[in-house]
Amino acid sequence: MHRSVLFLLIFTLPLIGAPVCRADVSAEQVRSAISKGVEYLKKTQQNDGRWPEVPSFDNGVTALCTLALINAGVSLNDDHVKLALTHLRNSELSNRTYVNSLMLMVFCQANPEQHRVRIKELTVWLVNAQNPNGAWGYGNQHLANDPSNSQFALLALHEAERFGLKIDEVVWKRARDYWLARQRPDGGWNYNALEGSTISMTCAGVSSLVISNGKLGNLEDRITNGVVDCCTATAPQEAVRRGLAFLAKNLSIRGNPLTGDKAFYYYMYGTERVGRLLGQRFIGKSDWYRNGAEVLLNLQDGFSGRWVGTSHGENHPPVATSLSLLFLSKGRRPVVVSRMQYGNANSDNWNKHPQALQNITQHIEKRWEMDLTWQTIDIKLANVNDLLETPVLFISGYQSLQLTDAEKDRLVQYVNSGGFLFVEACCRDEEFDLEFRRLMQEMFPNAPLKPLPPEHAVWYADKRIDPRFVGELEGVDVCCRTNIIYSRVDLGCYWELDNPYRDENYPQNVEDEVQQRINIGTNVLAYATNRQLQQKLDRPRYDLADASKIDVPRGVLRIPKVNHAGGSDDAPNALSNLLLTLQKQSEIRVSTFRRLLGESEELFDYPILFIHGRRGFTFSPAQRQLIKTFIQRGGFVFGDSICASDEFATAFKREMSEIFPGNELTRMPISHPIFSDEFGGFTIRQVTLREPAERENDEPARSTESRVVPNLEAITIGGRTAVVFSPFDLSCALENQISLECKGYITRDAGRLGVNIVLFGLQQ
Repeated sequence: MHRSVLFLLIFTLPLIGAPVCRADVSAEQVRSAISKGVEYLKKTQQNDGRWPEVPSFDNGVTALCTLALINAGVSLNDDHVKLALTHLRNSELSNRTYVNSLMLMVFCQANPEQHRVRIKELTVWLVNAQNPNGAWGYGNQHLANDPSNSQFALLALHEAERFGLKIDEVVWKRARDYWLARQRPDGGWNYNALEGSTISMTCAGVSSLVISNGKLGNLEDRITNGVVDCCTATAPQEAVRRGLAFLAKNLSIRGNPLTGDKAFYYYMYGTERVGRLLGQRFIGKSDWYRNGAEVLLNLQDGFSGRWVGTSHGENHPPVATSLSLLFLSKGRRPVVVSRMQYGNANSDNWNKHPQALQNITQHIEKRWEMDLTWQTIDIKLANVNDLLETPVLFISGYQSLQLTDAEKDRLVQYVNSGGFLFVEACCRDEEFDLEFRRLMQEMFPNAPLKPLPPEHAVWYADKRIDPRFVGELEGVDVCCRTNIIYSRVDLGCYWELDNPYRDENYPQNVEDEVQQRINIGTNVLAYATNRQLQQKLDRPRYDLADASKIDVPRGVLRIPKVNHAGGSDDAPNALSNLLLTLQKQSEIRVSTFRRLLGESEELFDYPILFIHGRRGFTFSPAQRQLIKTFIQRGGFVFGDSICASDEFATAFKREMSEIFPGNELTRMPISHPIFSDEFGGFTIRQVTLREPAERENDEPARSTESRVVPNLEAITIGGRTAVVFSPFDLSCALENQISLECKGYITRDAGRLGVNIVLFGLQQ
């Protein structure tokens, strides 16, 4: 665990104006690498539960390996973990800061209630080992200040306080003063006075300040006479900002990351902490987790599953392997929400409440019993696919968003592709409120911003909201659900007030407000995600880029939508996404250009017409005649009821009866070839059907899923199947919508059914 003087820089910082650096590594590759690393650690564990130790740090390697296994998802009931915990629990306290810090982190994550006495012993030891200037040395008898030991001690005490032990405020204040005093003029930190700022120590400085600042927020100052003032100035974050600026400027990949005596894996662990504690998707222009994961996967020994470095400590494979596993496993936690950074580089208008998302995420982790994370995404750097890797984009608006036309277009594409905007007017700022309302009219002219009614699912998606607070939200219905939710109340302020480290309770009315607005935030995120989160490295299922805006010449498959008044384009990307799935499955070249056809003979140029919607409608006599002629000439109609809308289904069936009297839609038997791979699609005998959420007492609203026989209906004209209709939703699923209110098939099954329908229709 000894730290080398210099640390290699491993990430690429593109030139200003260059694209963001993104590695091509998949979630499955990372899962496989973690699995191999875990097996290596299990194989190298000794019979007494220990791992081979580094001299002078007895139990340090064992604690580190145990911490890595737990974070990698190994069960606490696993024999290897149980054996290691038994050994650590029965060992005497060390006189080393590194060792006791790692042991404390282990016990805080491994059934902490069972280890309460041990956690308290280790916490007391670390508190007493702090030097008067706020630093820690290698042990309680070492007065020399060591920044590496100091960061590990803070990480451990942070976990102890999260568990529930109260740490004296003076500990955090001394630590903060120590790190502030060590910051160099360039914004970075160094290990000693003989060297310049380094990446690893800057990671340590930034992480330590984030932790200590979070304990010293003095949020009680926002409350006067039982009234919350959300615009009270917060503690300055200038030192953290300068540290991040140093990292953004200096992170890079340079040749072989293990050239020379470099503590590379220690550096990686530090980078993960900065990215996770600050919720940074990018550090500068580097996608730190993707890039770091790609490097680590390339360095892993494919046969043994281990990692090994060249520096002291890291040349011991269990150490390098554990640090690699901590980076890969902690950094890959699913993202539940991302904050959007906007405006110029020196403005913090987008981040008036820096602890807000961290607090709401921690609350949701406990509520949903899953490890989660949050991120910050700079709208100036992110493309649509970057945005689509987060299920919810949180915008804390103050004054002007300063969005360019390109950034507005990105947000529209994000929402139309299944993304969700959660927006608040920070400090109830009137300038932002007016701008946001104009922005919604500009971006979604056919979908008004309106109050969410009391029966809306958001008021009970996770916990039932007190009627006094119902009505604080407005929304925009885009695609298949409410995809934009707006609050004029400064929710982030109340989330930040939910600080578990405060000394005193707030006045009861404030406690009630904080809890209700925490619940509102949790409800919105539950409504937006249905608690179904993709892995961090999962790419968006569909990559439309700007293809839907570019028409193509003949020679490729083109399918238009039929225009009507019942929501003919309410799921604008559903058909395009289906065609991309078809292209991947069958290698048929497709055009994803969106076409809406009304009373036009142009429809005769296409083999298939797509009709979907979610409201009632009526075709004009001219449209009916055109569709009748289209089918009589051999055309095929593919219909879908968005969110299983009875209103649309009734209208669709009526219109088909008007066009072909006496011909009714009837259910297709499972033996029909449309459910087979006969035409190059998929064999589909069962699918997963999602049913809308039900309200039951104060229980969270959850949609239910069941395996069923697929339900398609058809009309036969002149001996051939000319119309196929899905009464259960395909479109929302094809747009990656995870809705509590939508009855339909999951995305995978919707894509497979849609492909089969199109391939069958082409044969007709």
